[in-house]
Amino acid sequence: MESARRVGLPPAYEDADIDALCQLIALMLDRLISINDRIPLSPESISRFHSASVPQISILDYLRRIVRFTNLEKTCLLLTLHYIDQICAREPTFTISSLTVHRFIITAVSLSSKSHCDAFCTNPHYARVGGLAPSELARLERAFLAAIDWRLTCTREVLQLYYVNLVAHSGGRFWI
Repeated sequence: MESARRVGLPPAYEDADIDALCQLIALMLDRLISINDRIPLSPESISRFHSASVPQISILDYLRRIVRFTNLEKTCLLLTLHYIDQICAREPTFTISSLTVHRFIITAVSLSSKSHCDAFCTNPHYARVGGLAPSELARLERAFLAAIDWRLTCTREVLQLYYVNLVAHSGGRFWI
């Protein structure tokens, strides 16, 4: 990821630097992908979120790109983790892998921003930032909303738990 030095973070996720949140989420997703990429693909496990090939941009760089070009809020960034848990609980064959993570992230970001923020980008803008056609992002959003039963909200307390757990499992890179 970045450097080997330990980084202290504030107790509340709202006070954390958004790039630190990107790093924490990327660390977790990289670990998850390293496990899930070993699971053989079966026809029933392939979803709309599967790419034909692994995108060349790292998860961290992709998150940073999204933050830079969409002015993404911290809450929306952490909501991505909540959505992963929701979809995996409801769709047992779905996995976050190197083939699904990028498309999942841009879809989660666009929907969380639309549902939680007063100001958000247009779908063509999210699609351009995410490297998709607007029509494909719209299809991903429909599949995503069906998979989570339109449950886009989450409490601040749950998001705080995600944050604390990300820090606790950062391999000592971060501390509160």
